[in-house]
Amino acid sequence: MKNKRFNLLLIAVVTLVAAWSLWPTWRDYSLSNQLNSIKSAPDSLKYLLSNRDEIENARKKSLKLGLDLKGGMHLVMEVDQVDLFEQKAWNKDAKFTAIMKAVREKASQSDAKVIDLISAEFKGENMRLSRYFYDIRNSDQEIVAKLEKESEDALNRAKEIIRNRIDQYGVAEPVITTQGSRKLIIELPGVSDENRVRNLLKGTAKLEFRLLRDPEILVRTLDRINTYLVQNSGVPKTSLVAGNSVAVSGKLKSLTPSVSMQTSAKPLYDLIGVFQNGSAYTTEHSKELVVSLLHRSDILALLPQDTELLLAAKPEIGKSGEKLYPIYLVRKSPELTGGVITEAKATFGSQGVQPEVLMAMNSEGTAKWARITGANIGKRIAIVLDGAVYSAPVVQSKIPSGNSVINGIESLEEAKDLEIVLKAGALPAPVRIIEERSVGPSLGADYIRAGVLSLAWAFCAVSIFMLVYYKKAGIAADIALVLNIVIVLSVLAGFNASLSLPGIAGIVLTIGMAVDANVLIYERIREELDGGKALKSAIELGYDRAFSSILDSHVTTLSAAFLLYTYGIGPIQGFALTLMIGTAASLFTSIVVTKEIFSFLLGRNLMTQKSFG
Repeated sequence: MKNKRFNLLLIAVVTLVAAWSLWPTWRDYSLSNQLNSIKSAPDSLKYLLSNRDEIENARKKSLKLGLDLKGGMHLVMEVDQVDLFEQKAWNKDAKFTAIMKAVREKASQSDAKVIDLISAEFKGENMRLSRYFYDIRNSDQEIVAKLEKESEDALNRAKEIIRNRIDQYGVAEPVITTQGSRKLIIELPGVSDENRVRNLLKGTAKLEFRLLRDPEILVRTLDRINTYLVQNSGVPKTSLVAGNSVAVSGKLKSLTPSVSMQTSAKPLYDLIGVFQNGSAYTTEHSKELVVSLLHRSDILALLPQDTELLLAAKPEIGKSGEKLYPIYLVRKSPELTGGVITEAKATFGSQGVQPEVLMAMNSEGTAKWARITGANIGKRIAIVLDGAVYSAPVVQSKIPSGNSVINGIESLEEAKDLEIVLKAGALPAPVRIIEERSVGPSLGADYIRAGVLSLAWAFCAVSIFMLVYYKKAGIAADIALVLNIVIVLSVLAGFNASLSLPGIAGIVLTIGMAVDANVLIYERIREELDGGKALKSAIELGYDRAFSSILDSHVTTLSAAFLLYTYGIGPIQGFALTLMIGTAASLFTSIVVTKEIFSFLLGRNLMTQKSFG
């Protein structure tokens, strides 16, 4: 009797908790329908404002839909740990560069830990890691341990920085998880401007303030490169540029079409133009060729010590409407980095037309900025973000306040994105998108309809079979089946998990498993009835003798689902999660719930032997 009361109390508690957990989902659906039914914009706004708290609360606690149902972006991003370790190295030489090049090639072809690849490469060369990393007295094992810690910290820091950027962008309920030692899995439901989000996530946000070298040094450097190219047969023939002249009132030193780079006496100046004031530009058409040329190791060796040639992030418009990208010769060592930035704000310039980003610095940065600007009055300082020059203003006077401005920005939206990445901080290493999938909202709605339809058909097919084959006992199984589905959805809603298409597949499989348990029980009961047992005794024996088989099958399914969830990613985890919840719920509904239903019917003489078909 006590056991019976406990079972009834347990069923009531589970049912009430499930209903409470799913109530916000129903309320969110109801409020959304009411809002959509209001045709007048003023009335709609009035309803939204008057019910704002309730709408937001219901939406926050309602059952979440996965990316495939709601629409949005799925990204797999990889932290460039080869670059990270290159930054940590010292005393770098040609041998180190060759080793890291081999490591990068191997890392691009496998998911192995980068530190393992580096360690193997050094062992193959019979070299100690301490030659380039940390202290010369450290053993290889100590250095590997330190680099592994750096790798783990870099991945976690990248995860948090990307999360901060997404939160500031305003994506609701993003999912960001790590995979392996260098990958991040990112799901952004409801995203529409994919290109903007892509740029927001990829930007390293490595901000640097660098001094520009004098225009005369830039011109001499370009002449040196041009002479070298002439002596070494110029640029590869694939770099031919046709129709590359720019009309700027004759101020260009050279930017004319070439017929063959091999025969040109000015191969560099076929791609780059120099104004009379010593500033250099390249066209949009030649930009990629110039970038690849300036990154060649033989060209880098021709640059003055501690200098680098960088292109502007945004083009300037020439008099004929063409896009010209300024080229700057800057010091390689930054005067100041973005680590001192404490605040960034997107706004418009003094004339209210051009967007810009205002930056404030901490006390350390303020002191350094005052010293830097005071010592370089009349000179230009380039503001470099992720290897591109956003602006290179002339220092008019000492700036003691620690404030600075990034301009050269095309739109306020871009300025806001720049504000976000500066506030969130710089990534510890570059990240790149290695996989991307997008689901549109309309396609997501189609998936919802298809998923619900498949679930409904599965439920109807199984329910009808149980009713036809097992008569009244089939009704108990169907009631347990409904409760099973409700429990699965309520657990997902209660723990803020998302329901996805694979999750719906897991529910459909759970329906089959739940009924399978009841089939085992009912067949056992039939055997007992055929053996001459009374109905009540047959039911008791049927449940007792079927329990071990049901338990074994459910435990093995739970184990398999747990392994899928632990080692799987994305859709596999969604399937495994609903399968685990459904399997656990099935033990409760198929054994406890149906047995109590039979006890209720027996107590009112509503069951006979024919009730089991």
